[in-house]
Amino acid sequence: MKLRSHFYAMVDPAGGHEPVALARILLDAGARVMQLRLKSASSRDLLAAARAIAPMCRERGAILIVDDRADIAMLAGADGVHLGQEDLPLEPARLLVGRDMIIGISTHSVEQAVAAERGGADYIGFGPLYPGGLRNNVAGKGLAMLREVRAAVRIPIVAIGGITEATVPEALAAGAEACAIITDVVRAGDIPACADDITAKVHAILALNPSP
Repeated sequence: MKLRSHFYAMVDPAGGHEPVALARILLDAGARVMQLRLKSASSRDLLAAARAIAPMCRERGAILIVDDRADIAMLAGADGVHLGQEDLPLEPARLLVGRDMIIGISTHSVEQAVAAERGGADYIGFGPLYPGGLRNNVAGKGLAMLREVRAAVRIPIVAIGGITEATVPEALAAGAEACAIITDVVRAGDIPACADDITAKVHAILALNPSP
């Protein structure tokens, strides 16, 4: 699997924004891979949001990933589902969604990353990379462990946790294919400008360090 963007956009209500409106803003700013992350929403509301956002993503050629809920991802016609360590295990999730749907797995160690790859995950999330962030992480896994994970697996890595616009370059340099940024974006005074700045910075980094 190849991610369509090095900016992994997160539709999260932490900033008080309506999910569909936030998704539209992020797509307009150039996001091409997006996770719908509504932890406290009812199943009904999550499905409604996913069904509204999925066609918007298709129109822009963007990937939509639904957090936690394989059933909602299937019903909404999303491209994939992202599962945590306490969610539906990878093997039964694959049986449920089939071979074509993307499955991402949250990992917090080299061992979990290797297990996810061996189990057939299409990509992994790794973190929290830094302290702070939306969950006020006391400690981060750090760039050194990210490099260890990169050396241990071949599938794409999405770094997450405490990442800001300023730390995107070092996370990409340490081996992440993409960075998930929540707090800096959803709590920005000008979300389009913030997202534009991040995508511009990523493009500049890639221009200086093109993939082989």
